[in-house]
Amino acid sequence: MYEINKLDENAVIGAKKRWNSIAKPLHGLGKFEDCIARIAGIEGTLNVDISKRAVVVMCADNGVVEEGITQTTQEVTAVVTENIAAGKASVCAMSRAVNAEVFPVDVGVNAEVAGVKNRKIAYGTKNMLKEPAMTRDEAQRAIQVGIECVGELSKKGHKIIVTGEMGIGNTTTSAAIVSVILDKSPEEVTGRGAGLSSEGLSRKIEVIKAAIDRHKPNAADALDVLSKVGGLDIAALAGVFIGGAVYRIPIVIDGVISAAAALCAAEIEPRCADFMLASHSSKESAEDLILDKLGLSVVIRADMCLGEGTGGVMLLPLLDAALAVYNEMATFEDIDVEEYKELV
Repeated sequence: MYEINKLDENAVIGAKKRWNSIAKPLHGLGKFEDCIARIAGIEGTLNVDISKRAVVVMCADNGVVEEGITQTTQEVTAVVTENIAAGKASVCAMSRAVNAEVFPVDVGVNAEVAGVKNRKIAYGTKNMLKEPAMTRDEAQRAIQVGIECVGELSKKGHKIIVTGEMGIGNTTTSAAIVSVILDKSPEEVTGRGAGLSSEGLSRKIEVIKAAIDRHKPNAADALDVLSKVGGLDIAALAGVFIGGAVYRIPIVIDGVISAAAALCAAEIEPRCADFMLASHSSKESAEDLILDKLGLSVVIRADMCLGEGTGGVMLLPLLDAALAVYNEMATFEDIDVEEYKELV
């Protein structure tokens, strides 16, 4: 078992005091002030540093794709994973713009992909409609991959990690996970993914319902849920969130798939939620439900639904801008002006 300690409350309080001392209206940067204070609590210092940043993209296939619940075929997972490895994907271009390094990890692609970190647990999951997606041991091993990835990046000096994923069919697996853990109907938590028709959405919901009914995953046991109706990419991302708490690195939630992994992580290790930052709200309806459960709220609402970690990457320059104010602005004392006071 890994040791997970609480946030450094003194650092959180100190960062908030720093914000309140800056010569600007109180809470003028809203949620960005909360993000910086949380990072201070994670890092245990008022001198917040997110200069070295990584994007970890967990890549894996999902056997349920054979049920016709996606617009594209399973082979696309390998193609996009290869593009990420070659620096040609959207997340790569965006990450270069904000000085972040992208690390694609093959945890379950149904092919051999060159240029990625190979931590393959299996060549994709089973079709969850017909049998459990994976064994409990496979789910546990995938989680361990995520934890170890964070440990490796921590040793290299990375200060913040954005979570990304690539796996055709993973809006189906994430919806199934959320339906079970949050006790919501599949209709409430299932979206169109990468552009399903109304008929396709109905089929997707039907498959999720049938898989849950067949395997009856235990909502109180996130590992059981992951193994029966989840995906290797989501399990590995859950490990990344747990790793963030272990190694005290803020982990950025991307969209609904990343959020489903964060939910699983928090079910396994409840203190993990303190080490997470929510970036944006995607078009998938389940995300806000998940974030409410985690006690988090997004700072970007832009109707993004690209995946790969792109929404999380968008948060980084906004945090940089907030940090510029936090680090560089004069205080009320510096300019000899009375501080704003909290009004009731």
